[in-house]
Amino acid sequence: IEAFSLILKSVCLCVWQSLMVAKAKDELEQELVDKEAEKERYLAENAPLLQTSGMSLAELQELCRELHVKIDVVDEERYDIEAKVLHNTREIKDLNIKVLDLRGKFKRPTLRRVRVSADAILRSLLGSKHKVSMDLRANLKSVKKEDTEKEKTVEVSDWRKNVEAMSGMEGRKKMFDAAQ
Repeated sequence: IEAFSLILKSVCLCVWQSLMVAKAKDELEQELVDKEAEKERYLAENAPLLQTSGMSLAELQELCRELHVKIDVVDEERYDIEAKVLHNTREIKDLNIKVLDLRGKFKRPTLRRVRVSADAILRSLLGSKHKVSMDLRANLKSVKKEDTEKEKTVEVSDWRKNVEAMSGMEGRKKMFDAAQ
């Protein structure tokens, strides 16, 4: 009985969903028809059909001038409306920023330290491709004391002996000699 009630509920749900989809489809089609009718009504009211048959050349030119003037007026209105919309969107953005500032700074939660091994990092980055475990401490370079002592014992010589060899210009060497 319980299985039968579950099947009955799922069938009812499917029927309900299909009825809702059908209703939505009908409403969408009706909305498109209404929009088309509204568009045609507006165009018939504001843009009547032109009767150009039987007009002379001068009358056609005058009609074109009138239409050009009307187009300019509509284009100016469109530009003004676009400018207002752009101004309003900027103002809305500024007001949203002010609202966020007035709400105050949010409190950051305290972060906890998490110890993650190199294997876990590689596993998270590479996913299942990572199979080799790495011991990073074993790969560190070891430093021997003998190498560091050799680097410290550099022969220090008198810099005055090398002045003539280092000076490329004779005038500079004379100035250096005169300063002594």
